Amino acid sequence: MTLAREGMRTVQVIGVPPADFDFGDAEAVVLALKSRTIPASEAVTISRAAARRLLDAGAEQIVFKYCSTFDSTPAGNIGQVTEALLELLDAPLTIACPAFPTNGRAVYRGHLFVGDTLLSDSPMKDHPLTPMDDANLVRVLQRQTTLPVGLVSHDAVKEGSAAISSAFQAAIAGGEKIMIVDALDDNHLRQIGRAASGMKLITGGSGIALGLPENFRRAGKIGEKKAEWAFSATDGRAVILAGSCSAATRRQIDQAMRAEVPALKINPLLVAKGVVTAESVADWVKTSNHPTPIVYSSADPSEVIDIQKELGRENAGALVEDLLAEVAGRLKQDNFTRFLVAGGETSGAVVQALGVSALQIGPEIDPGVPWTRSVGEERPIALALKSGNFGADDFFLKAWSRIQ
Repeated sequence: MTLAREGMRTVQVIGVPPADFDFGDAEAVVLALKSRTIPASEAVTISRAAARRLLDAGAEQIVFKYCSTFDSTPAGNIGQVTEALLELLDAPLTIACPAFPTNGRAVYRGHLFVGDTLLSDSPMKDHPLTPMDDANLVRVLQRQTTLPVGLVSHDAVKEGSAAISSAFQAAIAGGEKIMIVDALDDNHLRQIGRAASGMKLITGGSGIALGLPENFRRAGKIGEKKAEWAFSATDGRAVILAGSCSAATRRQIDQAMRAEVPALKINPLLVAKGVVTAESVADWVKTSNHPTPIVYSSADPSEVIDIQKELGRENAGALVEDLLAEVAGRLKQDNFTRFLVAGGETSGAVVQALGVSALQIGPEIDPGVPWTRSVGEERPIALALKSGNFGADDFFLKAWSRIQ
């Protein structure tokens, strides 16, 4: 979304496309990979394949995007994928900057803040798959890689792109390979982007792309920014599918329910016993008399822990993802063309079930979350794919006003 908002024609492709895939007139291509929680070796394999495909298509710069909460585990996958891409690109240095100030993510002295709270004190400490109990990103990343990790601190960043570039050169001379970079506001991100104009590999959250398009614009490779374009969706019914257990998503569900949006809660224990099925859930959605009913598995941390104890952490998540994906596939066959999905893993599973291979980026609902429209289908599907932590509390209510 950041690239599109900054004026680059952007297409998002699901997975690694074949060699003959037509990217059209895209100036930026996003390959969406479900690699956050898979084994690190698999994440490395798929990420290297994606980078090679982009390089073959003429990419001049590779961005490895991950969540702005940097959520990962000591086993990966951010460090391992970064290390593999550095080797593939034969790059001397890269950065790691998950800052997204518009959504309250800031990095200061190498520590990641969520609003005014250290990451380790935020609800991310209770994430069911990637609990984050350390806000020191240098320390977190160093556990995941054998490469030396350093820091470009606020002292350099506040001085602007020249000082940041000097810090990069000093890091290379000192043998460091990955630099956490402080950023407190959008101007910092733009200055970091300018300093990284010649960097082969950049890693970070969505915000790190803020300063990149201007580099290509200064070089005459893309045109001037244009006003937001019209965006319409195919006529059809709508549904909200929420697999995220983040505090933000739970607040969004609560506010929608207070506005009398009907909601069906999915209990993974009942799914495992076969009491709740994709067929029964899809039937509930289809018989709802509300334009945007909600199906959700979101629960507070204590409830999630109890379920994981009985089913296992990975199995509990997979049960929900698979169920919601199958529900989406069934609804597509019944004239549902508008899907709002909360949760990264859930979004990946739903997109796959819908058979969507590429998406046109549309208008932004909230910072970092756009509507998108499937490409290459007779009846395009409108999709809003939301990271669990993103979006204002009224996100589920206002999203629909952004499409026609």
